[in-house]
Amino acid sequence: MITEHLLDNRPTAAPFRTLVNKVPEVSVYFWVIKVLTTGMGETASDWLAHLFGPVPAVGLGALALVTSLVLQFAVRRYIAWVYWTAVVMVSVFGTMAADVLHVGLGVSYTLSTPLFLAALIAVFVLWYASERTLAIDSVRTRRREAFYWAAVLATFALGTAVGDLTASIGLGYLGSVVLFAVAICLPAVAHRFAGLKAVTAFWAAYVITRPLGASLADWMAAGRARGGLGLGLAPVTLGWTVAIVCFVGYLAVSRRDASSGRTV
Repeated sequence: MITEHLLDNRPTAAPFRTLVNKVPEVSVYFWVIKVLTTGMGETASDWLAHLFGPVPAVGLGALALVTSLVLQFAVRRYIAWVYWTAVVMVSVFGTMAADVLHVGLGVSYTLSTPLFLAALIAVFVLWYASERTLAIDSVRTRRREAFYWAAVLATFALGTAVGDLTASIGLGYLGSVVLFAVAICLPAVAHRFAGLKAVTAFWAAYVITRPLGASLADWMAAGRARGGLGLGLAPVTLGWTVAIVCFVGYLAVSRRDASSGRTV
């Protein structure tokens, strides 16, 4: 786990000091909730598509995403339920975006994966060129916050495509869970023992949380004929939602993940 502040390549001053940090401290709670949101977003997207149909589901997902991000940008500090609601909505819509490309437009996972990777790299390049940092504890201006959420959306879309790609080439859901459970440890190991920068390690692990959580949730929801536990989309979605609410509620009360509020 990467739990220290992400200070690498951070400049000594920011153009505006109008906000305290808008994202939570990186801790074990951060990673647990992040994985939960990825799995919940995966099954919720599929559940909504079955319940309302693909087009209405995408419309509802887009509306919920925009609403949650407007609220997130409106507040001037990190608020647990506001932030994690936005992450959940990004997860749901990011899954829908990847599914629309594959199911609706017929774009293969072997093509969508590098496309989403290119989009994520473009966001990082523009972010760094503008701000000279990708550190999440420097998200204290509106511009940096916009770059941050663009990167988050791109990581969810990329992670969805990667998870679907591995599941489709023979690994299956459980095999994908094992693969990504191992893979998510590698950035932390490389940071601890090989000198990988904390910022780079963080974003690498952040991407991997998506296919890890999604593969785990898919394995739980999928029928036994598909190698899953057969619990169903609705029960898994609701169960993971309850877990998210419990963790976020605890953090909202305890403020254990609240930023120290130091200026950049």
